[in-house]
Amino acid sequence: MGEAITLRPDGTLNTPKNPVIPFVPGDGIGPDIWGVARKVFDQAVAKSGGGRSIDWLEIYAGEKALREFGDTLPEASLEAIRKFRVAIKGPLTTPVGKGIRSVNVALRRTLDLYACVRPVRYFPPVPSPVRHPELVDMIVFRENTEDVYAGIEWPKDSPEAREVMALVEKLSGKRIREDSGIGIKPISRSGTQRLVRMAIRYALDHGKTSVTLVHKGNIMKFTEGGFRAWGYEVAETEFGEETITEERLWKEAGGVLPQGKKLVIKDRIADAMFQQILLQPEEYSVLALPNLNGDYISDALAAQVGGLGMAPGANIGEGIAVFEATHGSSPKDAGKNIVNPSAVILSGAMMFDYIGWGDVATRIRKALAESIETRHVTFDLAKQMENSTQVLCSEFGDIVLEHLEKCWLGNAW
Repeated sequence: MGEAITLRPDGTLNTPKNPVIPFVPGDGIGPDIWGVARKVFDQAVAKSGGGRSIDWLEIYAGEKALREFGDTLPEASLEAIRKFRVAIKGPLTTPVGKGIRSVNVALRRTLDLYACVRPVRYFPPVPSPVRHPELVDMIVFRENTEDVYAGIEWPKDSPEAREVMALVEKLSGKRIREDSGIGIKPISRSGTQRLVRMAIRYALDHGKTSVTLVHKGNIMKFTEGGFRAWGYEVAETEFGEETITEERLWKEAGGVLPQGKKLVIKDRIADAMFQQILLQPEEYSVLALPNLNGDYISDALAAQVGGLGMAPGANIGEGIAVFEATHGSSPKDAGKNIVNPSAVILSGAMMFDYIGWGDVATRIRKALAESIETRHVTFDLAKQMENSTQVLCSEFGDIVLEHLEKCWLGNAW
């Protein structure tokens, strides 16, 4: 019988040897990739020793939940995540016309999972559209609850839209075209600072060199400009002894990190940053972004290292987290056993890092990397990879399991 992960007074997790971890297989291709990933997780835990095991608890969300309970996100599922603190899920499809824009967005809002965390790194010889994908090694911290994703909008010609337009004209003197839909973009100081605080703590804990605030504050001065200002503020007031701004680094220290300083805080305009991740990715390690910028740039980074099939992710709040593959549910491929399971496997590695089982996470990443190097890969990679052999999703899982069996955690990894 498993036990719940608990939260210590200092905010860190207390993980028992046999934690209960809720899971949602997902919609569409979800069951295919989840079945493979679960075998990898169980074997990696067993191989890592210490008498540890996972007590998996299935919970319901998405289409299966709608069929079983008439609700895409039952309260019982939310309560299970709150109780056990850590969960993992496959991709979910939001049924059209059921009153919920996105089950994923509902999960984030209801559980206040304010940080979407997406590490992006390259596994050779995965095909890439850039010449040096190995230079890409970044962690994206995307604010998850505000910005245009707050869902505050009204259709054109609605009474609400007309009322907002009239108020805007009264307050600003600016007229909005009468046939416009209207949306509101809230970005708060408190929401920004808790996101940037998490990014800075991560960077310090993991020996990263910089945190870059990515924004469009030159145009949206009080929302994204606020994000920039509030990000610098939390760095200075809470981490001033360990951080230095890029401006001060060059003005006062000639570009050399002063004694005692561990982390450089910089900022970049969002459109310029899209060039930077292509031209100079080695200059960036941790990015902190508002919601929409983070959505765009995390997918753009994933494209440089093989696409969303290689993109893990997590939605993290205060002492609670849901890990997920970042790609969609691809209903047309459901049940065909052809899709790349790497994204959900890597999301599981993130989960094991989060609960303090870093050795398990390292073993999974090493086995996955060695499996990809065999060039026996699923169709998304095989169609672009020279001298490759296309295999099924389950066959690729078997290759990972084989490498887990012979995996040795030496100093090189």
